[in-house]
Amino acid sequence: MQTELSQTLGIEHAVFGFTPFPAVAAAISRAGGFGVLGAVRYTAPGELKRDLDWIEAHVDGRPYGLDVVMPAKKVEGVTEADVEAMIPEGHRQFVRDTLAQHGVPELAEGEASGWRITGWMEQVARSQLDVAFDYPIRLLANALGSPPADVIARAHDQDVLVAALAGSARHASKHRDAGIDIVVAQGYEAGGHTGEIASMVLTPEVVDAVAPLPVLAAGGIGSGQQVAAALALGAQGVWLGSLWLTTTEADLHSPALTRKLLAAGSGDTVRSRALTGKPARQLRTEWTDAWDDPDGPGTLPMPLQGLLVAEAVSRIQKYEVDPLLGTPVGQIVGRMTSERSVQAVFDDLTRGFERAVDRVNRIAGRSGQ
Repeated sequence: MQTELSQTLGIEHAVFGFTPFPAVAAAISRAGGFGVLGAVRYTAPGELKRDLDWIEAHVDGRPYGLDVVMPAKKVEGVTEADVEAMIPEGHRQFVRDTLAQHGVPELAEGEASGWRITGWMEQVARSQLDVAFDYPIRLLANALGSPPADVIARAHDQDVLVAALAGSARHASKHRDAGIDIVVAQGYEAGGHTGEIASMVLTPEVVDAVAPLPVLAAGGIGSGQQVAAALALGAQGVWLGSLWLTTTEADLHSPALTRKLLAAGSGDTVRSRALTGKPARQLRTEWTDAWDDPDGPGTLPMPLQGLLVAEAVSRIQKYEVDPLLGTPVGQIVGRMTSERSVQAVFDDLTRGFERAVDRVNRIAGRSGQ
């Protein structure tokens, strides 16, 4: 699964794997792909440094990258406390009532509520970059469009390629004009924040819009046949995220959540604002249903929603409250039916890719050439 982009980066397969788990990122790179560590969960520079140290020690010299959530426009002087003060009391009460309805226990006194979605904040993202640029990362990806111009320039000065996710050809063209090196065309089927255009339509539109920039196809991809289809549509690789959640290297800290993922079908996800305030595909649960109910208060805009529900999500996950328990995941969850190692996933991808290419060659009358 070689392309010009994979050859530029020195990887065996044009498979880019986004994951919040350092062990998964390292395993993806060791398997011949390109592991990309998601940084949004890291609120302290020391935590990110610790995990990048670990990746460096376990990646066997293979290339890897980092994904941040950085807004293109900077807002001066806004602290997390300022944002917290903007959350209406009615929404806080709705959270309390929903948790009480399902009997979700409180956290122990003094116990931290787990990670908070603060990686969107300018100062947090920049502190992450100050750490990351001390490491030999080869790629910086941004999930909120093009990063600020000075960040792109800083990355290029250190020979780091910059990628940005796009849900439409219009967004992709803006990335090209901003100096982005790689556009990730993320279709409607994808887990997490995603747009409204399906991958089969979006990928060739983006390829045409930004040519000759390389494009990675994302959304609903979990087999070698789909990788072959993405390359046939003009992409130079694929960007996979959901597929790694049920690998043996992943650390979800929740056997109940793993069981739900393995049992879910492709129709068991919903594109909801319940988690962050922006449409994000995730498992459909009674939690997402409550927020999407027209009789409820409705979700708040990003980043208010993420801060509002951070403690609630931590409680739901800690106590594994099944009706409310969910996670961002794409429609490909229907293919995630067993726990496998990252290497086993790659073995399956390469075999499926070879079968698909052979099939097309036979149709084209090129068998044996």
